[in-house]
Amino acid sequence: MPQAPEALVTRAAKAEPRWTAVVLTLFPEMFPGPLGQSLAGRALDDGIWALETVDIRDYASNKHRTVDDAPFGGGAGMVMRPDVVDAALRACHRPSDTADAAEPLIYFTPRGRLLDQRRVEELAAERRVVMLCGRFEGVDQRVLDAHGAEEISIGDVVLSGGEPAALVLMDAVVRLLPGVVGREESLEEESFARGLLEYPHFTRPQTWDGRAVPEELLSGHHERIRAWRQRQSEEATRQRRPDLWARYVAAKADEESS
Repeated sequence: MPQAPEALVTRAAKAEPRWTAVVLTLFPEMFPGPLGQSLAGRALDDGIWALETVDIRDYASNKHRTVDDAPFGGGAGMVMRPDVVDAALRACHRPSDTADAAEPLIYFTPRGRLLDQRRVEELAAERRVVMLCGRFEGVDQRVLDAHGAEEISIGDVVLSGGEPAALVLMDAVVRLLPGVVGREESLEEESFARGLLEYPHFTRPQTWDGRAVPEELLSGHHERIRAWRQRQSEEATRQRRPDLWARYVAAKADEESS
């Protein structure tokens, strides 16, 4: 019989977490992985967020716990079966036809919409997010459509499975939760927070290997420092991310004209 999703929050009983991630995977032992360390790990122990895993193989119908089959139309690789994935999803995902709003269901795939900071912020405002990690050639499209899965990509790369992508998304969300990052104002200055890449950082020693810290940062003049950082952010964005730069320029023009 399939087991209930395994809660990975340990130690003392906690109040209801601010955010819960539910991960459907063939490899539940991959979690929490690096998220069990540092800020995310402390927040997990403190009950600020919770992590549950669902082993998809528990919902296979034969003794071999088979979860995949050959693709129709031929081709290399195998495809995760819709009946098995559907059974796993039904055990943990609240569909849209319930009285309450549907929980976000994220499926990680190179075919998906590129994940950005705005979507991360939206997911951080949810109470519970379900994430489906595919393997092999992916998941039968019918079960994704039936459950209204949102297909998301973390970049133009191909991974062995969705688990690393799920860790990326969880890390991005958890650090936005209240009480996780010590100085929340630092979040406002990070890359993408203002539509720009972040400015470069420097610390002691003041001169290292013949390279000096920019004099603006040593001036003690707050407006001069702010202006330098703004210029650095704009220049980095213009050179490295023309897509972001175009959106930033357009938004700035709209703001100035309104």
